[in-house]
Amino acid sequence: MASRPPFPPFDEDTAARKVQAAEDAWNTRDPERVALAYTEDSVWRNRDVFVTGRDAITEFLREKWRRELDYALRKELWGFRGDRIAVRFQYECRDADGRWWRAYGNELWEFTGEGLMRRREASINDVPITAAERRIFGPRPESEREAPLPVR
Repeated sequence: MASRPPFPPFDEDTAARKVQAAEDAWNTRDPERVALAYTEDSVWRNRDVFVTGRDAITEFLREKWRRELDYALRKELWGFRGDRIAVRFQYECRDADGRWWRAYGNELWEFTGEGLMRRREASINDVPITAAERRIFGPRPESEREAPLPVR
């Protein structure tokens, strides 16, 4: 069986490493790579979309990154307990018409003993922004790791 360290139960260090690993993976915008962090039967709620299984997650991500151009993400550890992690995040992207968006959200994650995510619930709100208001440009530089996200 595949595994993805760090493994639960999480402490502050291992939870923070799990969050940073997820941010790094999602910023690749590689659906196949990202999907490997989830169980074969992982269950997602992403906004109003319900997805089950790694293959469906891969397809969901392919479509997401076809629509969400120049996607760049930041995640922040919000809390953890046992095999669960809570995350807040922000990402920016533009649509095919060139409009920029910032998405604000919270995620609840649950993991197997092998460190694969078996459940992900994401609540997300989109705010239109101008190109001048952007603040997330590509993957997070090492110097900004663990910096808290602004509320707005």
